[in-house]
Amino acid sequence: MFEIIYYIEIIFIMLLVVSLCGYVFVVIKEKLYLSKNIILIDKKAVTQDHIDKTDLKEFLLGGIRMKTGDEVKVTLFGDKNFYGIVIGAIKKDNSLIIVTHSDKIEKLKVNRIKKVKLVSKYGRFF
Repeated sequence: MFEIIYYIEIIFIMLLVVSLCGYVFVVIKEKLYLSKNIILIDKKAVTQDHIDKTDLKEFLLGGIRMKTGDEVKVTLFGDKNFYGIVIGAIKKDNSLIIVTHSDKIEKLKVNRIKKVKLVSKYGRFF
């Protein structure tokens, strides 16, 4: 009976170590991407054309400094919410382009935005 419990404990410890090692490797990989100014957006809906349309990769919106890759919650007038990842902004259209978690590209006019909340910044882990 004690042997079974001992083996189960060993399996759980190994799973914990493997998951921690995986997390550390992901953090190191993204830090390397940041040092090379590469932002990885893992969404199939985002194409190079969407990225080329944006002319601002880092900007200030509602007193919050945002850049490409940040995860945001945007509330429009009329209480419509969008959760997604910032692709960039178009200065001449005065709009923000985000990709939602359901892989839809949304172009939001800044004058229609009621509230912006920064959920997480790209590259910040701790």
